[in-house]
Amino acid sequence: MWDPGQIQGLDPKYLNVLINEDAESWSAVTISSGSKAVIILNPTHRGGRPASDLMHELSHIIIGHAPTRVDVSENGLLILHTFDRVQEEEAKWLCGCLLLPRPALLLICRLGLDPKAAARKYGTSEQMVIFRLNVLGLAKRSGRFARRGASGRTH
Repeated sequence: MWDPGQIQGLDPKYLNVLINEDAESWSAVTISSGSKAVIILNPTHRGGRPASDLMHELSHIIIGHAPTRVDVSENGLLILHTFDRVQEEEAKWLCGCLLLPRPALLLICRLGLDPKAAARKYGTSEQMVIFRLNVLGLAKRSGRFARRGASGRTH
């Protein structure tokens, strides 16, 4: 796992775009060559977000998803050539299952933890806690976590 500053030969102006000018446009990326893969995380993300970003990328690897094609324009900009919504949803689902399995969610409900406390306890984001409780129907049962949508960004 790297951050962009560890990429040898990365032009400082592009590094500045990644971590200053446009840091909210990306979370993580996996670069693979043969059987090796390197995950690059956005170093500006805090709290439980990096764990979700990392687990999302690992989920793509675990599932065996085909890498997305990326092209480089003549002026050096990266262009995402393909985007597979099904693969992204599969990775999102597995990521959530690995970070917050059902027994952990049941404990969260039993202890009456609010999303912030649960996120701290499990090292993930509040959004991920809410997403998992909502998709498993535990939010309705506990009646406490239905705020903020289950379909929102979780990584």
